[in-house]
Amino acid sequence: MSEGPDPVVLAPGLAVGRARPLVFIAGPCVIESPEHVVRMALLLRDIAAELGIPLVFKASFDKANRSSLASYRGPGLEAGLAALAEVKRATGLPLLTDVHEPAQAAAAAAVVDVLQVPAFLCRQTDLLLACGRTGKPVNVKKGQFVAPHDMGNVAAKVRSTGNRGVTLTERGTSFGYNNLVVDLRGLATMRRIAPLVFDATHSLQLPGGLGDATGGAREFVFDLARGAVAAGVDAVFAEVHDDPPHALSDAATQLSPAEFRTLVAQLLAIRRAYDTTTAG
Repeated sequence: MSEGPDPVVLAPGLAVGRARPLVFIAGPCVIESPEHVVRMALLLRDIAAELGIPLVFKASFDKANRSSLASYRGPGLEAGLAALAEVKRATGLPLLTDVHEPAQAAAAAAVVDVLQVPAFLCRQTDLLLACGRTGKPVNVKKGQFVAPHDMGNVAAKVRSTGNRGVTLTERGTSFGYNNLVVDLRGLATMRRIAPLVFDATHSLQLPGGLGDATGGAREFVFDLARGAVAAGVDAVFAEVHDDPPHALSDAATQLSPAEFRTLVAQLLAIRRAYDTTTAG
């Protein structure tokens, strides 16, 4: 895989990309309560300190693309950002959250370090421009319907605002109904556009596969993540919950903290091998 473009600074002292350590982005899919999100952030902060990894904490204040109207969406913008501000005070971790509408970008940027554009919205020009104009780093997830090389146009929209802090995330491509497939060739293509994140848990969703909810094949998380790191991605994204079967969103694919710790240890070993074989 090519070295890729210049690194992107996600937060003070934390950059992702060429010649930088493997970054991890992790947290529960959605904010379930202020207490739970702080508890999860403290757990993940301790794992990051134990394993010596750079970590960005992720949780969403709203999940606007749930399968069913009855699905839990989250606490909303105001309450969710207040909860994330408390996470910042309690842990000091850099924060990432999704925004779904242009009007949310500035408010979210006042609290978090990285704005994320969900995959279904990756071509929404007004949203991309609003995120770019905040000056905060913008992580754009590749739409399940978008070819890897077409993400160049997406990155260009954000960069047109003068914001060079764009990262891209691979999270699978629709392959028939209710199924996603990761094409490792696309990792090389997108990493030539921007520093690249691999989303190890969303890539194994089965969208709408449970009828009124999204299913998943979490038993393959380790396999895909190991392959992505061996291919040279710059960061790994994983949703982590202390009780995955009872998570209010993405219960079929979230990892437990113990599983996340094991995954990180394996990926660091692979990254060391990758760095050794590509040095020079």
